[in-house]
Amino acid sequence: MEIKSLNFLKELVDSPSPSGYEQPAQGIWCKYVRPFVDEIKKDVHGNAIAVINPHAKFRLMLCGHCDEIGLMVNYIDDKGYIYVRPIGGIDTAILPGQRFYIHTRKGPVLGVIGKKAIHLMEEEERKSAGTPKIHTLWLDIGARTKDEVEKIISIGDPITFAAGLDYLKNGLVVARGFDDKMGSFVVAETMRLISRKKPQIAVFGVSTVQEEIGARGVRTSAFGISPDVGIAIDVTHATDYPDANAKKTGEITLGKGPAISRGANINPIVFDKLVSTARANRISYQIKAEPIATPTDANAIQLNKAGVATGLVSVPNRYMHTPVEIIALSDLENTAKLLASFTYKLAPKMSFIP
Repeated sequence: MEIKSLNFLKELVDSPSPSGYEQPAQGIWCKYVRPFVDEIKKDVHGNAIAVINPHAKFRLMLCGHCDEIGLMVNYIDDKGYIYVRPIGGIDTAILPGQRFYIHTRKGPVLGVIGKKAIHLMEEEERKSAGTPKIHTLWLDIGARTKDEVEKIISIGDPITFAAGLDYLKNGLVVARGFDDKMGSFVVAETMRLISRKKPQIAVFGVSTVQEEIGARGVRTSAFGISPDVGIAIDVTHATDYPDANAKKTGEITLGKGPAISRGANINPIVFDKLVSTARANRISYQIKAEPIATPTDANAIQLNKAGVATGLVSVPNRYMHTPVEIIALSDLENTAKLLASFTYKLAPKMSFIP
């Protein structure tokens, strides 16, 4: 991966962007993609939209959501301990003992979610310890009083895991929020690749918002763009670690290329063109079975207006919705190459009616 692209990925992943608070990540995305496109704009919902060939009649929409799961300040008690509510699908079992950043108007504030030490637990407490309820957890920033906290922190401030991007063996990287800042990254990289030789069609690259709380941003952006074809870029569960169950979710492996979804949510002509494009360009790929509507932006795209020919291309991801998500850099590169090559396969008046 090019150094500029890698630096962009790290900056994007390290920026805070819980659903509804995506502005820092969107600013980074817009700055990176601006030199490669004909126009760029944001909508009232917070989606960032970059366009190549805006006046062409046939429209392709590429989208990846930039929002991540997180927490929100909900209550501050008299001793300065902070209680929270979840933003998106948080696994409360992994929260105790973690470090977090509270993102305030004055900058980030470090805190921890505390937990009674095992030494102080009664035997029955140890045996019965399970997944805690979110309202029983407290965030400790070292304050002594409620007044001290309220000088810097407000109700509704967003919170993220204090974990950035780091490098592992064999071209793997670990971070929080690859679901799905990785998809937003791929959209930007695809726009960069096709800017070298513009396609025949209009390409709308969108960094969407609020996917983690119901695919909200893509609904408004797809309505405004009204694409002929829409491709969502997201992550999918890798099954190449010890307690994953490939019989249940399918065999998906890091480093073996993007997963192209097939099923009811996917237009069969779009699926065939993605697969044939991968084969023609010798890009490794995997197939992901999706018998029902997917829990991704692809679902909202397909049902936009009178219907859109939709595809879903996903990057394999281990340990989704934790602060230690793992992906392969080669899968990111191959996903962007696949989508760029696919873009050149499209032409005006092409039919996607099965």
